[in-house]
Amino acid sequence: MSWATGVMVYLVIWWTVLFCVLPLGVRRVEKPGKGQEHGAPEKPDLVRKAIITTIVAAVVWIAFFALHQTDIFSFRRLEGS
Repeated sequence: MSWATGVMVYLVIWWTVLFCVLPLGVRRVEKPGKGQEHGAPEKPDLVRKAIITTIVAAVVWIAFFALHQTDIFSFRRLEGS
């Protein structure tokens, strides 16, 4: 796997994990102000969620990389199918 492929796989994993982490710990605004959406989160904590996403994505990417290096999972084998 080239470094470019590794980066692209990491980015796909990162975005997937981000969408899984975003709803965690979200509380709706009880009494929204004028122009505020009823479903808007009270405190989104985006920095904390980005850090969690980065850590989880790194662990998943390392597992993927290990599987790819041991030839358990290979893009080349999928290409020939």
